[in-house]
Amino acid sequence: MQPTLLFLAAAASLVQSAALVEPRQQQNLCDLYAYWSGNGYELLNNLWGKDAASSGSQCTYLDGARNNGIQWHTTWNWQGAPDNVKSYPYSGRQVARGKTIASINRMPTTVNWRYDNENIRANVAYDVFTAANANNPNSYGDYELMIWLARYGNVYPIGSKVTSVNLAGKTWDLWTGYNGAMRVYSFVPPSGTIKSFSADVKEFFNYLQRDHQYPASSQNLIVFQVGTEAFTGGPATFWVDQWTADVN
Repeated sequence: MQPTLLFLAAAASLVQSAALVEPRQQQNLCDLYAYWSGNGYELLNNLWGKDAASSGSQCTYLDGARNNGIQWHTTWNWQGAPDNVKSYPYSGRQVARGKTIASINRMPTTVNWRYDNENIRANVAYDVFTAANANNPNSYGDYELMIWLARYGNVYPIGSKVTSVNLAGKTWDLWTGYNGAMRVYSFVPPSGTIKSFSADVKEFFNYLQRDHQYPASSQNLIVFQVGTEAFTGGPATFWVDQWTADVN
């Protein structure tokens, strides 16, 4: 697959307005952009690329919002257009606007996840948008930082590999390129999957600022998310047994 065919999460954060529902109330999200929020977190059944599929469907389920985090899963089955992302269901940390990356000290996060079927074309990834405009829409940014924890079925990030780096105690291949006008940086494990991950995402931004001229003092945090981009395959269920994130 050519990397340029991967649309990734530039549109993956599109959020339609939705009513705030009671925290800890279990929610079944099957409609396009069905949404839940509570306890400082949100959950979106983000089927932004579903029209590229010849067949398929997806539902996302809130399993709990406790222990200062969120638990959820999503079940999908997509066929057709194997190089097109069909969805990026995600959990997000709700963040106050007007915080530049330079003003943030820490972005601690932990995730434990699993797939019940790995014979699929998909990834598992963090997605963080930043923009000079503090009121930028959720659906894109000036910059996108992705931390890939898995890639199945030979899918690739946008752009090309430029170097390898050790961050958060792990080795990553750094890919970079453009999705339209947005600069995308993707940190990808050279091999294997990372199903239990704890890190300070600010460390990745510090590296980009130091070695790749990322303008931390003028970029505002827009979204801070984790999820899975589904291409084809299934039925498959992606479980997030625990996800926590914060901005300090």
